[in-house]
Parts: sequence; C-alpha cells; structure tokens
Amino acid sequence: MSDALRYPVGRFQFADTAGGEARRQAIATIRQFPAALRAAASSLSETQLAAPYREGGWTGRQVIHHVADSHINAYVRTRWLLTEDRPTLKAYDEKAWAELPDAAVSPIEPSLILVDAIHQRWAALLDALPDPAFARELVHPERGPMTLETLVQMYGWHGRHHIAHLQLLAESPA
Repeated sequence: MSDALRYPVGRFQFADTAGGEARRQAIATIRQFPAALRAAASSLSETQLAAPYREGGWTGRQVIHHVADSHINAYVRTRWLLTEDRPTLKAYDEKAWAELPDAAVSPIEPSLILVDAIHQRWAALLDALPDPAFARELVHPERGPMTLETLVQMYGWHGRHHIAHLQLLAESPA
C-alpha cells in the first residue's frame, strides 16, 4: 500500500520550535478546520462519499464521521489534561467506531455540525491558555506520555491528513 495514499500529507512529526510557532500554527489549523472540512465534503458526490479513498481505506462518509469522533475525544482529552494530574486516557478502536452504522451510512451533516461546535470551543480554550499549560502531560495507553503541545500539533496534522483523503476522493470519478 502506498504511503502517499495512506499519509498524503506525510506522517505526523512533532515540531519542537522555540516560541511556540508550531503550536500557534496548529491552533490556527484547528480554528479553521471546520470550514476546510465542510468545503472538502461539499465537493464530494454521494458516490464519492460511499467510496474508499484507497484500497482498504474508509469511505469519505466514514472519514468525516471519524474526524468528528476523534476530535470530540481530543477536546475531552484536552480538558482532562488541564483539570487532572497526568490523566491516563482510555483508547478506543477507531476502526470499529468507523464501522458502526451511524458512521457507515448516516448523513454527514450532523458530524460537520459537531466538528464546527467542538472546534469553536477547543480553539477558544487553547487561545486562553498560558504557555506553561502546554507542557502539561497525559498518558496515552498506546503512545505513552504526551504533552498538550504534542496533542495540539498532532490534531492540527490530523485535520490536514483527513482533508487530503477527501481531496483524493474528489479527484476520483463521481
């Protein structure tokens, strides 16, 4: 399987930049993501929404629902990280969630609305935090300790990653 199809914007790489520039860019991406997701989704036909973006990949519809699920979890994880001492998170089976009936066949509009609302709250929260808050840690059961700085950059990447998947579908025959 081609990494170019699986990771069209490349794999996530943490940018340990002085002054928080990578964080500011990631927060800007989080803030702007709902509009970019809606634009990418609106370019897809029903046929494209029902098609996988690569062999063995999710359909466009599943990608959109996955983003809503994932970013809701990320927002909640951010709040836990800020209110608890080094919380250990519960992982979830993204593939199994994407195969549930609401993700496999439901209309995408409810997930687009969820992403818009979550991102408004999430960006407002991140904008209000002092720099030291981004050094706070959580423990991911699969990835180990992660700072809020890493989480923010990872989800900035995650949004770009899945928009690129939808763009691949938009380029395919409708």
